[in-house]
Amino acid sequence: MRLVKPAAPVRSAQPRRSSWSGKGHIAIEELGVTFGESAATRHIAVQDVTLDVPPGQFLVLLGPSGCGKSTILNVVAGFIEPTCGRVSIDGVVPEGPGADRGMVFQQPTLFPWKTVLDNVAFGPLMTGRSKSTAESEARTLLEMVGLTKFAARYPGSLSGGMQQRVGIARALANYPKVLLMDEPFGALDSQTRGMMQENLLKVWNEFRITVLFVTHDIEEAIFLGDRVVVMGITPGRVIADIPIKLPRPRHQAVLFDAYFARTKRQCMDLIRIESLKAFDQQSEQSR
Repeated sequence: MRLVKPAAPVRSAQPRRSSWSGKGHIAIEELGVTFGESAATRHIAVQDVTLDVPPGQFLVLLGPSGCGKSTILNVVAGFIEPTCGRVSIDGVVPEGPGADRGMVFQQPTLFPWKTVLDNVAFGPLMTGRSKSTAESEARTLLEMVGLTKFAARYPGSLSGGMQQRVGIARALANYPKVLLMDEPFGALDSQTRGMMQENLLKVWNEFRITVLFVTHDIEEAIFLGDRVVVMGITPGRVIADIPIKLPRPRHQAVLFDAYFARTKRQCMDLIRIESLKAFDQQSEQSR
């Protein structure tokens, strides 16, 4: 595993927006990922995926289960090596996980024995910052996600939505170039999910970090993204790359916009066609 050189400590507790200026360019070139060594177990998860994500863009990967969304995310994160093709960030091919990429999973991955503050400060401490600097930056991030009053609490005493906000703050604590999010709101109820989406956009607007967000929820994809990349299945591939021409900042009322409805219908039709193809293939294989 290649460790990224720790960032130099900062004196200010304010978000270092300049750290992201022109950084976080993701280039995915003819990516392919195959699992299984034998012919009987071989599965092509992703095939010939090419994407260019400019610095600061919010790109959403949308599609049904099994279309390779999370596989692409895990390749960018450095958890999976590609079978073919290339992934780079600012021209550098990642060799394993690194501090230049923050990750938020569907389920919160917090340390239950550490307080909320200590969870967020953990990353900066591990990259060599002093305890006072790490805690100062952690408090700034907690303020941004609305959890200042819960700094001394333990994760087990928080709701699922609050735990995910801590997870987002922790992922941003090392000031990564890229934020990777794998269905982070999938386990939340619809009301909490809506609030989390708006909160995420507020944080993203402040940092302007590059975001690669995975979801199977069409409304969520359109509400959040600058672009929605629709994935097809068997094998996973890009079938549409849709720019989202909705003004920012966005609020839940935009879900009733006519443009939103047309784009939602477009995505639904694409996914339905692919899902029917996959169903027919599975039926043929079972005969």
